Amino acid sequence: MDDQLALRIQLFREGGQVRPEAVDFVETELAALADEGRPVTEKTAGMLTSHLMMALTRLLDGEPIEAFLTDEQVAAELEGHPDAVARARRTAARASAELGADLPASEVNFLAMHLAVLDQRVT
Repeated sequence: MDDQLALRIQLFREGGQVRPEAVDFVETELAALADEGRPVTEKTAGMLTSHLMMALTRLLDGEPIEAFLTDEQVAAELEGHPDAVARARRTAARASAELGADLPASEVNFLAMHLAVLDQRVT
């Protein structure tokens, strides 16, 4: 993780706009992604970091997450990225088990899109 991504996480943590357990979860997830050989930097994973922290916080706060109108389009684009989909599902299962935050299919798909982009940056 580079300094800019660490700063993003620190600002979320100190700003109080996300739950501390969501920050901890995302930090652990980013470390796992890096351990798997994915490039985890502000440029490659900044949006993934923010998106997942906010989605988990909304779920933990009991706020609904509505399906997106583009769900079918996103799912179609993911057909060529089965590893990203599988990884997103594992992350969602861990979020459910550890936090009690059940990510809806649309959020899992968007997480998979972030991961597919991250995988394209692996050299």
